[in-house]
Amino acid sequence: MSDRIKSILLILVILLIDQTIKIIIKTHMTIGEEIHVFGDWFRIHFLENNGMAFGMEMGGKPGKIFLSLFRLAAIVAIGWYLSFLLKKKAPLGLVLCVSAIMAGAIGNLIDSAFYGILFNESNFFTVASAFPDGGGYAGFLQGKVVDMLYFPILDTTWPSWSPIRAGQELVFFRPVFNLADSSIFLGVITILIFNKKFLVEDK
Repeated sequence: MSDRIKSILLILVILLIDQTIKIIIKTHMTIGEEIHVFGDWFRIHFLENNGMAFGMEMGGKPGKIFLSLFRLAAIVAIGWYLSFLLKKKAPLGLVLCVSAIMAGAIGNLIDSAFYGILFNESNFFTVASAFPDGGGYAGFLQGKVVDMLYFPILDTTWPSWSPIRAGQELVFFRPVFNLADSSIFLGVITILIFNKKFLVEDK
């Protein structure tokens, strides 16, 4: 199997799993609904956000459209770079890492580009449905990204002697994210960790 086929397969597998999970969550859970998977430290917690990875946001509708267009431009750039790596016969590990980053970017772009058209809006009381009679909750490139992975590994309070937030809640890791975010993060981290190894293999 060629590296190009492996790259395409990885992208397709990540997209399939990412979108399947998101659609199931979107059409079966209300905002804020939570399922404990492994005790208190791994939960499925349904949220939606208008912005970047790990729940970070940009301001308002203009920011949302800008971010969606930025994602699209980034996907084109990553696709070009991936094609360059394949032509150069770069190490397979590097190719797969870039493929994972591209898959994550595409996964979140699908949410922002199409979910507003395909679904009605999720809220705290009702579950969203696909292809609603009255149309979706937003226009093209204005949909919200579905997040659900929550790992509050440490859920306690700041000590009373702490100079900041004494006695207040302390949660680590607080952000709620999705498989696409994870794919981007792990792809980048793996490249950074094994960068020297990839360069040696390339030589």
